[in-house]
Amino acid sequence: VRHIDFPNAKDAIAMVSKLEYVEKYDRALRYIFGRTLICRNLEVATQLARTTGLDCVTLDGDQVSSKGSLTGGYFNKSRSRLEIQKTRSEKSDEIKDQENDMRNLREDLAKLEADINRTVADMQKTETKNSKAKDVFDKVKTDIRLMKEELTLIERNHTPKDRSLNQLKASLEAMQTTKEGLENELNQDLLSTLSSKDQHEVDKLNDDIRRLKQENKKAFAERMRLEAQKNKLENLLTNNLVRRKDELVQALQEISVEDRHQQLDNCVSDLKALEERLSVTQANMKTLDKNLTDVTKKRKKAQAELEASKLREREIQEKIEEDAKELEKMASKQTVLQSKIEECTKKIRELGSLPSDAFDKYKNMSQKQLFKQLEKANTELKKYSHVNKKALDQYVSFSEQKEKLMKRKEELDRGNKKIMDLMDILEQRKFEAILFTFKQVSKYFQDVFEKLCPAGRGTLSIKTDNPDDEDEDQAHKLEHATGVSCSVSFTGKRAEMREMNQLSGGQKSLVALALIFAIQKCDPAPFYLFDEIDQALDAQYRKAVADMIHELADGAQFITTTFRPELLEHASKFYGVRFRNKVSHVDCVTREEAYDFVEDDQAHG
Repeated sequence: VRHIDFPNAKDAIAMVSKLEYVEKYDRALRYIFGRTLICRNLEVATQLARTTGLDCVTLDGDQVSSKGSLTGGYFNKSRSRLEIQKTRSEKSDEIKDQENDMRNLREDLAKLEADINRTVADMQKTETKNSKAKDVFDKVKTDIRLMKEELTLIERNHTPKDRSLNQLKASLEAMQTTKEGLENELNQDLLSTLSSKDQHEVDKLNDDIRRLKQENKKAFAERMRLEAQKNKLENLLTNNLVRRKDELVQALQEISVEDRHQQLDNCVSDLKALEERLSVTQANMKTLDKNLTDVTKKRKKAQAELEASKLREREIQEKIEEDAKELEKMASKQTVLQSKIEECTKKIRELGSLPSDAFDKYKNMSQKQLFKQLEKANTELKKYSHVNKKALDQYVSFSEQKEKLMKRKEELDRGNKKIMDLMDILEQRKFEAILFTFKQVSKYFQDVFEKLCPAGRGTLSIKTDNPDDEDEDQAHKLEHATGVSCSVSFTGKRAEMREMNQLSGGQKSLVALALIFAIQKCDPAPFYLFDEIDQALDAQYRKAVADMIHELADGAQFITTTFRPELLEHASKFYGVRFRNKVSHVDCVTREEAYDFVEDDQAHG
């Protein structure tokens, strides 16, 4: 770009001197704006364009070149893309506000549902306590009845035993008395004085005495047994039954009928209060549903307005294209009228500025009178040829143009600042969204890989070309990111991590499946089609993949093709594909037929 010597004039200044830019763009800007001057008015611009050969622009926007001048024009502010972008941003903010309101309403609704669930749980706990208390009361009542029956039986058996014991004691005392009498008689020597009949009677009595002694021993043994049994029963009655009776009486006193009625009344009142709260909560839910419906309607309305704005934007774009075509047509007419424009411009320059009453004053004059007036005026003007007659008009005009340009410059600066702020905000949001998504996928990748390979671990990291960025955080690395790398270990939690190019085919397949499942957890899809994903996997990994698909099948549909039995374990539908007569046939089969199909394929393989 060659250097240009700009004219040293008070009414003109080089446009490139008023531009602010980075030094490295100097040659480009001087190439575009280096041949353009900013002039105070059209006359100065015309004169400088003719004398210097440079393009001139007035403060009103009129353009003058060495070929002639181009003035006028109209700018439609309603077609401004900045205004449309501003309207679009406002509508987007309104939509975000509506979405935030709807999100808050959903959170309130979730809280109310949680309160309802908590209230229902409290009701269930209260009912459970009541049923447990009733069961305990029935059990205690049954124990009391059994204890009473046992106590009655013991008392019934106790009286005959006492009677028998008293009789045995009396018999024993009588026998003792008889024994003493007999012993006294034995001490006397009566056998020598007795007859044979009396001696026979004595022998008989001795036999009776021996027999009675034996019976006495038996009675004494029976008495000791009965006393032992009596003591045992008394101990049982004293230590267990009486204490159990006292405990039951105390429990009966604590759990009386009035207390149970009181507890029942309290539970009924609590139940009524919970039902009232439930009704109030349901009413609040209806109100929230209504508000949610209103918000949804407003959102739909805002979306409709946004679509209408987009439609208007397309219409405006089409209109701009049509105007451009019309401008091309008018350009062809411009060349034809260029000569006339130059001639008229020359005459206008010679005439200079006209007074405001010129048209009314000379409107009714004939052409001959006008020529006489023109000749007279030229004669008078020759006296003042050295005076600038347009200085005041030019000063006023340029002052007004300067004010307009300064206002326009301020508007453009504000618009530029808003656009740059918007670009910064959008760039920041873009990085935040990418980083948030990456963190989610990385977290789910670690969890899924630990499930698929419990003995190993895996991580995702952002890859950059600069090796010095390895120690930086993820947000800093994202600015210079070139991709995402996977590092896994199959041999232990603390074993060496390996990249994808160091893995076998089956390990690569497992890592790829872990990444797919991690993305599925982050952004679930409704449908997945896998074609022999377990072909290169070992048996334990096939089992882990099958369990993972079964776990994720609640929220999505999985269709897999396989020749392995592991994926058949949790499947809900089976189809067999057979090739007969050069045509493939798909048939719905049972689980057993599917297992047979796979086993036959493995046997023939």
